[in-house]
Amino acid sequence: MSSNIENKPVIGISCGDINGIGIELIIKTLGDNRILDICTPIIFANNKVINFYRKSVPDININFTSIKELNRINHKQVNLYSCWEEEVSIMPGTLSDIGGNYAVKSLTIAAQALKDGKIDGLVTAPIHKKNTHSEKFNFTGHTPYLKNLFGVKDVVMFMVAENIKVALLTEHVAVKDIAVHVTKENIFSKLQIINNSLKKDFGITKPKIAVLGLNPHAGDEGLIGKEDEEIIKPAVKEAKQKDIFCFGPYPADAFFARGQYEKFDGVLAMYHDQGLIPFKSLAIGEGVNYTAGLSGVRTSPDHGVAFDIAGKGKADEASFREAIFKCVDIINSRKEFAEQYKNPLKKISAGMLARAVDQRITDIPE
Repeated sequence: MSSNIENKPVIGISCGDINGIGIELIIKTLGDNRILDICTPIIFANNKVINFYRKSVPDININFTSIKELNRINHKQVNLYSCWEEEVSIMPGTLSDIGGNYAVKSLTIAAQALKDGKIDGLVTAPIHKKNTHSEKFNFTGHTPYLKNLFGVKDVVMFMVAENIKVALLTEHVAVKDIAVHVTKENIFSKLQIINNSLKKDFGITKPKIAVLGLNPHAGDEGLIGKEDEEIIKPAVKEAKQKDIFCFGPYPADAFFARGQYEKFDGVLAMYHDQGLIPFKSLAIGEGVNYTAGLSGVRTSPDHGVAFDIAGKGKADEASFREAIFKCVDIINSRKEFAEQYKNPLKKISAGMLARAVDQRITDIPE
């Protein structure tokens, strides 16, 4: 991990689609100098792109230092690492190959810096799958790309907010193909990552995880599909035997409607809309997308490129700002987690807390 004399984490920021709202979000967020109290930001883009979008938010004053090397960071200002020098045609609100190409260029350079330990965390502005997916960038989004770059077997798309954390078994998969990915191996892998992340990244000593069913009513004991009885339930049982404190499968509708999610530290949903619709409806505060399972920390806002308002100064930066805050929080939580294994007194304290949690939890249904 990188370090500096002020002991602030260095946070890289990819610009996203240059025709979307990403640059505007960056300007609005980093225009508040108080962000420098908690981190040192580095924008991976180009000064001409930043200056172009400054015109759409004239009331925001953002100052930055241009750098050419990541070991020459100014910790008292926002930094801009230039990823390209050539002139680029910027057309806000337009889905174009140019927008996708430079989004990928910013992302790949920033992500490599994260992997190499030159930055401590990465916050990614939104990209569009239509103009980023190609033979050169053969990925359906940030999450599978980062999984491949870091060379890990599995990762989890984890949507986190103040009151709810929802992970996905499948991400951007067509509905007709979801059931193919619902396997014991995949469920157990995700549960392992979620369990470890809740401990290491969020400081929860004994995480409680709920697993949702695939079919309506969680299959009604096999009457509405066999996956819940034959795959999900055995996977949950196996995870319990491996000391993962998990329960389910739960019927998704009643689980959220009756507030059962409030009893758990994390929820594993089987597919995208099953998890994201309730998350975006119930989340208190601004939701953040976090990629769990990487050695590096990556977060992003929970929305897309919003071409309809790009370049108009209307974008709400709240989720983007929260993504930076969450990135810093997770970095600090990982440091604390590592420290507790160096300090025997902290180990004892954590163990006592875990036992206290075990004694307190008696009313969670199987």
